Amino acid sequence: MEIEIISKESIKPSSPTPHHLKTFELSLLDQLIVNPYVPIVLYYPNHNGNNILLALERSLALKKSLSKTLTQFYPLAGTIKNDLSIDCNDVGAYYAIALVRRGLNELLSHPDHELLNRLLPFQPGFEGSGAGARVTNVQVNIFECGGIAIGLCISHRIVDGAALYTFLKGWTNMACGAKEVVYPNLIVPSLFPAKDLWLRDSSMAMCGSWLKEGKCITKIFVFDSDAIDRLKAEATRNGVKNPTRVEVVSALIWKCAMEASKQTCGFQKPSRLTHLVNLRRKLASTLSKDSIGNVIWPATAKCRANYETTLHGLVKKVRESISKIDSDFVNKAQGEKGYVAMQESIKEMGEIRSKGTMDNYTFTSWCKMGFNQIDFGWGEPSWVTGIIGHGSPMFVNQVTLMDTKFGDGIEAFVNLDEEEMEILHDNSELLAYAYVDPSPLPK
Repeated sequence: MEIEIISKESIKPSSPTPHHLKTFELSLLDQLIVNPYVPIVLYYPNHNGNNILLALERSLALKKSLSKTLTQFYPLAGTIKNDLSIDCNDVGAYYAIALVRRGLNELLSHPDHELLNRLLPFQPGFEGSGAGARVTNVQVNIFECGGIAIGLCISHRIVDGAALYTFLKGWTNMACGAKEVVYPNLIVPSLFPAKDLWLRDSSMAMCGSWLKEGKCITKIFVFDSDAIDRLKAEATRNGVKNPTRVEVVSALIWKCAMEASKQTCGFQKPSRLTHLVNLRRKLASTLSKDSIGNVIWPATAKCRANYETTLHGLVKKVRESISKIDSDFVNKAQGEKGYVAMQESIKEMGEIRSKGTMDNYTFTSWCKMGFNQIDFGWGEPSWVTGIIGHGSPMFVNQVTLMDTKFGDGIEAFVNLDEEEMEILHDNSELLAYAYVDPSPLPK
């Protein structure tokens, strides 16, 4: 697929950021998260005939509305100053327009993960958004048919999945001329104030305990609503009450990934699943609405070596680990003394890591966030893709869960090293519930 960048520019806020807001202090949660970019691509078909000129007009509207949106989301128009803050200098978002020598439906009929990555402003990786890097980067890809794919990379220093959705919601409202203007809630640093004296060591203990760098293969395993109902029924028969779709899908993927690891190395290693929990649901609604920042914390479930892995047993472990990140924990983690509760949690992660070789699998759920409803004025996207590390240096053993376009299914974007992915890809239990890399186009 030939992709030609035809323009590059900076989209600055429509109004300058006031002087007293020029430095945005990051929260403790922001500082404890690794700092790669959060990638997302939204795919929009053209229902008005093959019309590239119309797509170019839409790109112009996107630029104008982005400029207005960045006035409200002013930290996203700046650059990374250091580990502690963002320089709100109105440098603006990097904005590129690319022409794609292919029709959008042709690409989506047989998705090629390496090609999908080229729709982003740059390749995903673990090098991160360091000092001086722009916070926001956009690439608008225009296909021969007039379809559009919008690729974004926004620094994880200030956005998690929910914050990314809030920004996109603000942008779409501005693009559509909606009466409601989304004003980001920037109160998170005051709820979780930074403590830089122990920041670096704690960050390494937390992130280094589960993240593994390397080249990986990405496969998308799609669980439709019927498959999820069957998984729930199996877990329920074995004593799990009202399992959620995220719990059962996470448990099954974890189970099959452990089997792949065992086949690769010849024995079952201790294993850990880490689920990044959205803390907004544990905060008062007035504090959580439209909040920008990393308002997440890891929940960890562990399996010892030679543990008898059953679906219901792993569902219970996933549920128990997530239930510990409750309102009580969130309340203790807030304020000037909140770092004490975080230190205790981070210490436990470090102790787990120090006990020996362990497989770590990191799960992030973007389900029920609304990415499939992001409408800039010409309809909802036909597909949305998150982290795809295919062939790129990435954090391996990562899983991102997203809603299917229709129904209550889940798309699981799974990044594993090549040998283990080959085994996982042929796992009969997994294939009894999931389709592998299907076309997102309706049948």
